[in-house]
Amino acid sequence: MRYLRSGGPAAIRRPRPADEAEFLAAAHRSRELHHPWLAAPGSPEEYAAYLRKIRRRDGAGYLICDRASGAIAGYVNISGIVLGALRGGYLGYAAFLPFNGTGHASAGIRLAIEHAFTALGLHRLEANIQPGNEPSRRVAQKLGFRLEGFSPDYLFIDGAWRDHERWAITAPPAAG
Repeated sequence: MRYLRSGGPAAIRRPRPADEAEFLAAAHRSRELHHPWLAAPGSPEEYAAYLRKIRRRDGAGYLICDRASGAIAGYVNISGIVLGALRGGYLGYAAFLPFNGTGHASAGIRLAIEHAFTALGLHRLEANIQPGNEPSRRVAQKLGFRLEGFSPDYLFIDGAWRDHERWAITAPPAAG
């Protein structure tokens, strides 16, 4: 398997159509883990739409894989990528069972951030997290994100407008 980056227990690579069955099975078994924070693509149609979205100019997506087995442990997306003076985007992520709490998500997200700041040339990533989503808040803190603010009724998730905290990280200064 060819990975973009690897480190710790995880590696990242781009999703492929051939990953559909494994991805959907992982999303299905992790539905309760993700509810009400997010809904991973759960059908062949949603997975195909996900692939189209992350292949657009303003998006990128990565599978977090277990380095030992190659199994899909989660995923990371960057959406709303804007270049020019901003050079930023919105980061979303999720772990799949049985890999939650094992360090795979943190390692994989760190790899995706490094890739975004180098290969994609981004400067800033923002993660919007619901205040009650402690696992995602812990990951953001562990990876060095700063809490920048609060957005009431920010995203429509699970049938309601949900408040979110805005967490952000910027690329380290270039060596001079």
